[in-house]
Amino acid sequence: MKLQLRPYQADDFETLYQMDQVCYERGIAYSRRTLREFLGMPGAATWVALAGADVAGFLIALCDASQGHIVTLDVAPTERRRGVGSALVAKAEREMAATGVRVVELETAVDNAPAILFWQKHGYRAAGIYRRYYRNRTDAFWMVKTL
Repeated sequence: MKLQLRPYQADDFETLYQMDQVCYERGIAYSRRTLREFLGMPGAATWVALAGADVAGFLIALCDASQGHIVTLDVAPTERRRGVGSALVAKAEREMAATGVRVVELETAVDNAPAILFWQKHGYRAAGIYRRYYRNRTDAFWMVKTL
């Protein structure tokens, strides 16, 4: 099935919230309030991946001048390893670069080996560690990529 990427629409909210709860454990998944805050921040851009009529994943990024930040990348468990995450990252990086972003950063849990490998495959490198970054006190790698 062909993947379609489109900008976030307000009626996507509940689907994205539910997906985030499935994709991340308690202490890492966002509350409704926090997710709404990220979606509404100045410089926020959110892309939704559709597989047919179903949401397959989404990515939220923040842009501020030459700096970009990937807030979250969520892919439905049934859609993993099918290129959804890679398509969303490529779209986000293209769009951010077009607005003048030159460096993109993100955080990922130090114990999430599949995520670390995914980000490394896409050119991100660990630049440091944030101790007890998540609410569950898990450390996070701070990862960076120059576009």
